[in-house]
Amino acid sequence: MSTLYLVATPIGNLEDFTYRAENTLNQVDAILAEDKRVSSKLLSHYKIKKPLLVWQQHSKESDWQRIKSLLAEDKNLALVTDAGTPGVSDPGGQLIAKVLEEFPEVDIVPIPGASALTALMSVAGIALDKFLFLGFLPHKKGRQTMLLEIKESKIPVIFFESVHRILKTLDALVDCDKQIILGRELTKQFETIYRGTAKEIKEVLEKNPGQVKGEFVLIVK
Repeated sequence: MSTLYLVATPIGNLEDFTYRAENTLNQVDAILAEDKRVSSKLLSHYKIKKPLLVWQQHSKESDWQRIKSLLAEDKNLALVTDAGTPGVSDPGGQLIAKVLEEFPEVDIVPIPGASALTALMSVAGIALDKFLFLGFLPHKKGRQTMLLEIKESKIPVIFFESVHRILKTLDALVDCDKQIILGRELTKQFETIYRGTAKEIKEVLEKNPGQVKGEFVLIVK
């Protein structure tokens, strides 16, 4: 019987990789990667040599058919994302749904590790026993509705934002005057955590354009 492992990978610092994750990738028959080029760097660092297949948002039916054939042969597979925990704002959930539907006998095993979500939560300094996680906000359709939901939420809201929209998002939140904890490039060389209102953080970023780079995680109190 096959096993599908969901293996968390570092979100920046390659040392944030567990022994269990390393051992798992060394033992499986093949690794399903969001981007082969990104995953190859991690595998090379840890001297892991396994066949790499692609599974990502734009995967085709032919990709799934190849994975199906391996599962039918009782091969053990590991799914990794470019950074962080598979299934958290990436297409890992789609693969799991397919496996559950067509191969219900396959064991699906989480190998936990790094996550930008929990990394920022751990240093937030606010009560997070309850929170709303929104992943990435929509680019267009539904964006304003979701921003309104953030402003009116009675519990903390956590979401991801890209470098291309971070200033616009902060600008959209200026009028709600809520406290924000913003993490930039978590675990990487230029990791920065900002605390303040959307207006205060936006002003800091605009004065330091070099800091408007990388990936962002926001907690709106």
